[in-house]
Amino acid sequence: MKFDYTIKYSSENTYENTVYEAFWQFMIVPETNESQELKSSKFKTSADTRIERSINGFGFQTIRIHSKNPFESIRFDAEFKLIKNEINPFDFTPSQDITDDYKTIEDYLFKIEHEPYLTPMGLTKLSKKHQGIYMFDRTSSITDNLIALNKWVYNHLYFKPGVTHTETLLDEIIENRKGVCQDFSHLFIAIARENGIPARYVSGYLHQGDGFFGDSQMHAWVEAYVPNNGWMGFDPTNNLLANHNHIKASHGKDYNDCAPLKGVVYTTGRNETKYTVDVSYQQ
Repeated sequence: MKFDYTIKYSSENTYENTVYEAFWQFMIVPETNESQELKSSKFKTSADTRIERSINGFGFQTIRIHSKNPFESIRFDAEFKLIKNEINPFDFTPSQDITDDYKTIEDYLFKIEHEPYLTPMGLTKLSKKHQGIYMFDRTSSITDNLIALNKWVYNHLYFKPGVTHTETLLDEIIENRKGVCQDFSHLFIAIARENGIPARYVSGYLHQGDGFFGDSQMHAWVEAYVPNNGWMGFDPTNNLLANHNHIKASHGKDYNDCAPLKGVVYTTGRNETKYTVDVSYQQ
């Protein structure tokens, strides 16, 4: 079965004082991969400015805007259409030799190949007091351990917007036990890497209307590498394996590599942002 998805993204920014120059980078375009095909991509802004598209270092589309004309408010609108294949997240080959899989992740060449997604980063680094907070059971398969970790993070944290920000470290998240999808994902990644499993941060969209946490904005989940099966998607915010409801835009080592929006605005005073995402599909 295939699904015709339409994604509508809009952001309206209002500034207390005049903006004289601004730079923005959007990373919101869905990629084309084995499970999804981008059919059309539209992006516009209310300002009289040039819109440029490029590919970043991880191979994902970015939209760049440089405005030199003064303004007090600006609006961005995007619409993407894509076809998404139905996904059975449990359609993978069970491990035939658990011991051999653990030998694979301990191999020196394996660690070199996956080094970017094994190295602890600022947002995915466990402090000494939290190292060992969750250890894998090596009598179970790597896949079973990752599924169990997905459930553990889901149960350990409570979804609550507004209590963390994009630079919140894991110490605060673990101790306060509250956060949003990026915090759930960073915790999963940190623990997976501590147990020798390559894991990367994924930014994208989650289909609305199914009662999932995080489905009213751009969403974040995790891809972990399993020997003999490759990259598998885990959504610890909702205790799900990634399926046709998950539409990938980009991945990186952590949030900073695939932030949906980065910008530099030359002005003074306060600003207000209104931001909406709508995801719909037809079978």
